[in-house]
Amino acid sequence: MSTTIDQAFIKQFEREVHEAYQRQGSKLRNTVRIIPNVNGSSAVFQKVGKGTASIKSTHGMVPVMNLDHSNIEVALSDYYAGDWVDRLDELKTNIDERQVIANAGAHALGRKTDELIITALEDASSQTINDGNIGLTKDKILEAFETFGENDVPDDGQRFCIVGWKQWSDLLAIDEFVNADYVGSDALPFASITQAKMFLGTVFVPHSGLPMDANDIRSCFYYHKTAIGHAAASDVQTDISWHGDRAAHFVNNMMSQGAGLIDESGIVVINCDETPD
Repeated sequence: MSTTIDQAFIKQFEREVHEAYQRQGSKLRNTVRIIPNVNGSSAVFQKVGKGTASIKSTHGMVPVMNLDHSNIEVALSDYYAGDWVDRLDELKTNIDERQVIANAGAHALGRKTDELIITALEDASSQTINDGNIGLTKDKILEAFETFGENDVPDDGQRFCIVGWKQWSDLLAIDEFVNADYVGSDALPFASITQAKMFLGTVFVPHSGLPMDANDIRSCFYYHKTAIGHAAASDVQTDISWHGDRAAHFVNNMMSQGAGLIDESGIVVINCDETPD
């Protein structure tokens, strides 16, 4: 049973109870390849190499591209987040405690979805920009941009860069990133739901779950949507059941998902120093 339910009692707190600050579900799922409604314990993402066009002689056979075909298998795991809500505790509040717990569990699983995607991004290490004892700079972004160009990564509006909140502050200090003369208000693709901005044909999104090592080096990720795959046999589901022997409701949230690295050439790891001044 929730050990903090007493904090929501009418005698001690105002009518509306705000949940602890937490990310509202997954911020990254729509930035990667998705296979929904998987039947089984794993999903397979197809990877196709580059094709080359050739000439043919008159009446000759059309040359084939001999594309390199491979596939990436992503294993799915089951995740749960539940809690008990005592019936008499509910009577002492003027909020729907069951709904609060349900929302908290759904958000927890949303964070788990992002964690799976970030773990897959961490598997890419062949293209890394060193921290250089500094934070996120325009030069680092341009280096990642140039790497994508050299790798023929499509510039089709499906490039993303997730950064920590310290790096987001660094971005806000770059004139080209914030000045409407360079990037207008029409380049705020998700302005109604989260902080995000288009720059150099890339959607930049701040995220609080990016890895940081013992030396305060934060790993940020510049990637194309097709470079990472996320599969789900079951999206987040919530079930609330009454247990008379406990005189309480059990709120259960569950999902079955997985993520994996598909194409390492479509990911650049940008390391940034967050050492306190």
